[in-house]
Amino acid sequence: MTSTYAVLSEGLEKRFGAVHALRGLDLAVVRGTVCGLLGPNGAGKTTAVRLLTTLLRPDAGSARVAGHDLVREAAAVRSRIGVTGQYASVDGDLTGRENLRLFARLHRVRGPAVRADELLERFGLTEAAGRKASTYSGGMRRRLDLAASLIRRPEVLFLDEPTTGLDPASRTRIWQAVRELQADGTTVLLTTQYLEEADQLADDVVLMDQGRVAHSGSPAELKALVGSFAQAVVADGDALPKAAAVLDQLTGSEPVFDRERNSVGAVTTDPTLTLPRLVRELDAAGVPLLDASLRPPTLDDVFLRLTEGSTDLKECAA
Repeated sequence: MTSTYAVLSEGLEKRFGAVHALRGLDLAVVRGTVCGLLGPNGAGKTTAVRLLTTLLRPDAGSARVAGHDLVREAAAVRSRIGVTGQYASVDGDLTGRENLRLFARLHRVRGPAVRADELLERFGLTEAAGRKASTYSGGMRRRLDLAASLIRRPEVLFLDEPTTGLDPASRTRIWQAVRELQADGTTVLLTTQYLEEADQLADDVVLMDQGRVAHSGSPAELKALVGSFAQAVVADGDALPKAAAVLDQLTGSEPVFDRERNSVGAVTTDPTLTLPRLVRELDAAGVPLLDASLRPPTLDDVFLRLTEGSTDLKECAA
């Protein structure tokens, strides 16, 4: 049912001249979850966010955000969402407190001063509240920008690459803020180029490619599509064919050799293959083993494998 989803789109399309940025985007984001929207440059991520936040009108298709039709009820959609773009949009000539009070008044929030102070405290900006935003570090400006998007306590929050360019400490603060928002019931749609970020935060990941959804599922489900990497390092290069035969039998995948390191590896999607079993089989075959490993895939592996061969185009309207 529609009420299950905070964001639900069917067949969204958008063209910019000769460039077809979205080619029938079908997206379903369950209420109260964090959805990570990933894809190579030109996949259509930012275009999708701009459509779903009513900044652009679709050429075809339909969508509902927070229970309202994207086109027919655009004002209702805007009243229920928050948006943080790729670049902080705060006014550098105003203090942190003045920025938030301004946003609160523009959105007709009751008690704008109280709401501003609540958010300053929540994002660790109370001590810097009286300083001009132009004096803030990149991480502080990003936190202020995120605070501004929460002035109205949105049902759905769109974060378009919110931690780009931030140091690890600032990125961790933003991650914590996203987790707290989800705990409070906010649905978050997050676009990111950091695969670790999606792995840390997202309940579900949508991998876009060439303007449409290529794959979707939980991080664990997508990793299962790629499989783990079993590897053996041998003491004698002459033993590589014997080790490769063992890996071929265990994984059913073509082994890959690294003769400089005297190693051979293969991808496996068999959940029953364990490191102890791998070592036992290699030992039983008389392989002079120096090291063995069974590395689970990362979202980086998923991204590279599932978007292999994609055209790397500059994203329209990015």
